[in-house]
Amino acid sequence: MSDSTLAFAHYMTLRPPDQAGGFAFQNYWVGEDAPFFNVDTGARNNFGFMPFAFSGVTVTKTGDNQPASIALPNNELSRPFATTVIEGQYLANVRTVLINPDNKEDYTLINRYIGQIVSGQWTSTALTIELASVFDAVGSDVPRKRLTQQLVGRLPLTSRVRVS
Repeated sequence: MSDSTLAFAHYMTLRPPDQAGGFAFQNYWVGEDAPFFNVDTGARNNFGFMPFAFSGVTVTKTGDNQPASIALPNNELSRPFATTVIEGQYLANVRTVLINPDNKEDYTLINRYIGQIVSGQWTSTALTIELASVFDAVGSDVPRKRLTQQLVGRLPLTSRVRVS
């Protein structure tokens, strides 16, 4: 794979707090499913296509503690979906990957963001779903001040986070 053939993509899972199931989308292969191998769980799942943009994340040496957003087109397909995940305050796990457009299974994980959906807004053309990072969510009692490895993955150890 040469550097000139690389592209960025996102794989996103959304699920209700404390529950299995939910939604799995990717935003690169239009109209197609794309496999994603989760090295943390060993699971291999297919992610359907949904046009979305993910933004607002800043990563520092101590992890990320920034809000993020997911932008979707405001249309008949995305409105019911957006309403469901906003009202249910779903958990979002968004992975930014560097991919080889010629091979759906060839990617490098760049960043992983886990947050809770806290609000949404819309215009005539776009829906924006607002996320709070799990650290911010804990401060506002979402989801009930419990950080579990399933929820946040492996936490960065800093002076502000104590693992007991």
